[in-house]
Amino acid sequence: MKGGFLYVDDLLRHQDFRDTTIEQIQQIVDTNDKQRFTLETDNDTGRLKIRANQGHTMQIDELELKPIVNAEEFPVVVHGTYEKNVDKILTEGLKPMGRNHVHFAAGEPGQDGVISGMRTSCTVAIYLNLQRAVDGGLKFYQSANNVILCPGDQNGVISPVYFDKIKNRRSGKTHCVHTPGQGDPDETSAAGVECAAPHSPETSVVASATVTADDLAEEMDRQKKAKKKNKRK
Repeated sequence: MKGGFLYVDDLLRHQDFRDTTIEQIQQIVDTNDKQRFTLETDNDTGRLKIRANQGHTMQIDELELKPIVNAEEFPVVVHGTYEKNVDKILTEGLKPMGRNHVHFAAGEPGQDGVISGMRTSCTVAIYLNLQRAVDGGLKFYQSANNVILCPGDQNGVISPVYFDKIKNRRSGKTHCVHTPGQGDPDETSAAGVECAAPHSPETSVVASATVTADDLAEEMDRQKKAKKKNKRK
């Protein structure tokens, strides 16, 4: 379906959701702290439909992504990762890792309005110089739940020359960001990375449904575990 949506009644016929009600789906959408889902009524059919707001692995037509044209609107743009990945990122840059985009939070996690874009468990924050990256030709988008997304350059890479700093969130340690050639991204971009072949609309629909179903199942499992944990207290 266009926009990455999936009809809820089709979803509930899936074996993983046979015991799930529309009310439970609505509760998951309403209570998810990262606003990962959009739930709305289809104007043409009157049927309820749902989608994941980002995280797709294939191109989804008409996904509500707003192009970012003014970098000054986002003074802090942060990507979350883990200490074990830092050396490789400094060498090869950031990559979507099977997704369409690299994800960034539009501010420090925990700030007012910053609810998504990086996992709270991430131990390292990579601060992006958005203006430098935009000037370098990279395209950025804002998702419906305020996540900053970037597909990378022609090789699917965001070069380290666009990093302002890399900081360990626990220790406060800051890694040196080496930018050879005074900011020539070609010097640090990973070479020989093949671009993914375009996917057919039929494949994109299947991918969209899979993403939405998997994300919902994950969120349901997370909420169940949280309830059990609270009962033990």
